[in-house]
Amino acid sequence: MFNTVSSLAAWLLAVVLALALAFASPTESNVMGRFAPFESQSLTNQSVRVPDGLPHERTLALVTFKRDHWEQAESWIRGMDLRNDPSIFWLRMALINDPGTGPGRHENKERLLGYYPKEAERARLVPAFVDRPTYTRLAGLSNTTKAYAVVLNRRGDVLARVEGAYSPEKARVLLETLRDSDQ
Repeated sequence: MFNTVSSLAAWLLAVVLALALAFASPTESNVMGRFAPFESQSLTNQSVRVPDGLPHERTLALVTFKRDHWEQAESWIRGMDLRNDPSIFWLRMALINDPGTGPGRHENKERLLGYYPKEAERARLVPAFVDRPTYTRLAGLSNTTKAYAVVLNRRGDVLARVEGAYSPEKARVLLETLRDSDQ
C-alpha cells in the first residue's frame, strides 16, 4: 500500500512540476520583448498609436536614442532602399526620456524638427516620450548605445531585432520576418 501511495504521490508531483514549468517558461514575446502601447504624433502632427494603430500587421521600426544614432538608422534606410520600397511599412522611433511636461515635450519635438527639415522624413519620425530605461528593458533592447532595427506586430511583440548599422546579413533576418505571414 505504501509503495502505491508513494508512486502516486511521485507522479502527482511530477505532473504539478511539469505544469508549473510549462507556465513559467518564457514565451517568445517576453524573450524578444514587447513594445508597450503609447500615443504620439509624427513630426507632421499625424496621430500615431503604437503598436495597435500601425497600418500594417508588421512594421519595421528604426529605434534611436540620441542624435548620434541618425547615421545608423539612415544606413538601414539606404541599405534596404526603404524610401523606394512600398512593400515595407517602416518608421523612425526616437525613444526620449519623458520630461513630464508639455513644454518639455514641445522643446524636444522642436529640436527634432530642426534635425529633420524634409516633410517625408518628418512624416516617418515618431517621438516616443517614455521612461526610457523601463521601456528599453520591456522592449528587449539591451542598451541605448546603438540604434536598433526591430520588426514588431500590432500587439507590440518584437518578432526580430538587430542592433547597430545596416548589414546584408541583418537585413535578411528582418526581411524574412517582415514577409513571414505565419507568425
